Amino acid sequence: MPQPDLLKKQLYEFAAHIRDPETNAIPDNIEDRRMGIYRDLFFNNVQGFLSNTFPVLKSIYDEASWTSLVRSFYSLHRCQSPYFLEISREFIDYLQSEHPMRKEDPPFMFELAHYEWVELALSVSEQEPDLQHCDTEQSLLSGHPIISPLAWLLTYAWPVQQIKPEFQPQQPAEQPVCLIVFRDADDEVQFTEINLVTAKLLQQLELNKDATGADVLNEIAAELGHEDAEPILNSGQAILEDLKQKGIILGTSRS
Repeated sequence: MPQPDLLKKQLYEFAAHIRDPETNAIPDNIEDRRMGIYRDLFFNNVQGFLSNTFPVLKSIYDEASWTSLVRSFYSLHRCQSPYFLEISREFIDYLQSEHPMRKEDPPFMFELAHYEWVELALSVSEQEPDLQHCDTEQSLLSGHPIISPLAWLLTYAWPVQQIKPEFQPQQPAEQPVCLIVFRDADDEVQFTEINLVTAKLLQQLELNKDATGADVLNEIAAELGHEDAEPILNSGQAILEDLKQKGIILGTSRS
C-alpha cells in the first residue's frame, strides 16, 4: 500500500492530468488507455451539463469554440463547491472574473450565461414563501406588498431574452432590460419583461420594508415630475394586482 505522502502525490498527479492533459503528463505506471477513460468521462460529464444548462450560449458557438471554452473553464477554474448542481454557478464565476475574452466570444456572453443560469438556480432553490406573515386581503396600496423569495428582479444591458443564433446584437439595448424570473404555483420557472417604472417600484419595496404601495408610488410620481399622483396610483395598483395574480407578490405584511 502506498505511503500517505506518496498516495497524495499520485492523486494530485492523477487529477492534474485529467484536468489539463496537454500540460500535465500521465502519472507513472498508468497506461494511456486507462487514463483516457477517466479523461473522457470527467470532461464529457462537465461539458454535457454546461451544454444543457446554457443551450442558447452554446448555439452561438461552433463546436470547436464551445469545447475550447468549456475546456478552459475545466482546466483553469478552481471550484469552491463539490456539488454537481453548482457547476453552472462556478461557470458564471469563471466567465465574470477569470475568462480572457476571445475574438469568437460575443460581447453579451456573460449576461446571456447569467440569464440562462437563473432558470436552473431558481428551479432548485429551497426557499419557500412565508405565507403566515402575509395578508392576502389587504389593499396593496395601504399595506406593504411582500415580494416572493421565488421572484427575482434582473436588469441587463443586453436584450438577453431575444438572443439566438439569428439575432446577435453588437451593441447594448438603448435602455436597461428589466425582467422578473419567478417560480409559479406549479413550480415552473417563468420570465416576464417589465418596464423601468415597475422595476423601480419593486426595488423600492425591497429597500423600504415599512413603505406601503401608495408611499412608493407617490415617491415615483414625484420623481417623474407628476403633480397629480392619481394616475400613477391607479396604474401602479393595477401593476401590483397583476404581479399578485402571477404569485410574484404574495400579499401585504401583517401588522
